[in-house]
Amino acid sequence: MNFEYLKPVDEALLAHAKMQSNQTFGKCIEINSMSSGFPELSNKKIAIVGVNEGRAAVGNYGTGDNLDEIRKELYKLYPGNWPIQVADLGDIPQGNTIEDTYFALGEIISYLIRNKIIPIIIGGGQDLTYANYRAYDKLEQTVNLVSIDNKFNLGSIEEELNSNSYLSKIVMNEPNNLFNFTNIGYQTYFNSQDEIALLDNLFFDTYRLGEVFNDIKIVEPVLRDADIVSLDLSAIKNVEAPANNNGTPNGLSGADMCAIARYAGISDKVSSFGIYEYNKKLDAKTQTAQLIAQIIWYFIEGVNYRANDYPFGTKDNYKKYIVPIDDQVLNFHKSNKSGRWWMEISLNENNKFKRHALIPCTYQDYISATNQEIPDRWIRTLKKLV
Repeated sequence: MNFEYLKPVDEALLAHAKMQSNQTFGKCIEINSMSSGFPELSNKKIAIVGVNEGRAAVGNYGTGDNLDEIRKELYKLYPGNWPIQVADLGDIPQGNTIEDTYFALGEIISYLIRNKIIPIIIGGGQDLTYANYRAYDKLEQTVNLVSIDNKFNLGSIEEELNSNSYLSKIVMNEPNNLFNFTNIGYQTYFNSQDEIALLDNLFFDTYRLGEVFNDIKIVEPVLRDADIVSLDLSAIKNVEAPANNNGTPNGLSGADMCAIARYAGISDKVSSFGIYEYNKKLDAKTQTAQLIAQIIWYFIEGVNYRANDYPFGTKDNYKKYIVPIDDQVLNFHKSNKSGRWWMEISLNENNKFKRHALIPCTYQDYISATNQEIPDRWIRTLKKLV
């Protein structure tokens, strides 16, 4: 892989990192710099990639221009009691065209994923999620995308790719490798009823902000089934993440978002995580940069506490529960290692969607099934599989 697309981290940031305690991130991770060179990736589990691209970020001019404050705050944090297998690869600068930036990001993400390194993307507009999604084309597998956002960003078919329309391009453009899309934290008044109905008709999953407030644990199975996780800072209430020109009064709290990031990290399946729409010029007292650094911290911690119990290694490590419902038989599996639950849809071995036939669920889903109520996610998944 040619990493010439990447701009090394500024030497001033390295000098700042050297002033920190020996136990902080800035001293423990390998950083792409002019003085130290490019990090060795063979032993890395996570790679941070910045993207200085905001030309398609609608209403948030200046996003992606400068990501140094995020790094400065991250480098000051102390890691937990886990291995530090993290590299900071620097930034992808704006290409001559936005397509050039998408291409560079896609190439880097594809390389990292193929080498089992999880990219954490920080940068400009959420349209970069499209480049992240296209990076999976070479893997020749269908993927699940989870967006944490107050809007769906469907836009219109005629609209050019931007932060407000990237989802319609993912759904419509070939090759179509999207199996499932889930939105976490949408606010109904920002989305038309037609859009809500469309996602429902596509058997996609959506969780209103109020649902997440009432029980944040409902998003854990969703994130356990995700390949790509994309965070738009608009999902967080503006008073807690002010560095976003599209922020609004309502949204997730910073603590909620850190919990969600940890769920994403713990997922054995999540292979890329993006944080978008940071605008440094609006970041009073670097509050948003601090929050993003903490979100990254929780994601890294989650990765280091993965149970590695999905997909099945051997079924001997699971307890199976069989629940007959009318003319259906639902098979549930509980991991002896983590205590997590899955429900299964029986498919032919040659079915191309076989990897999606094991659906993360909760104990409550099992209880509902024993009460003769088929879980909604089982029904939605079945409709996409047949």
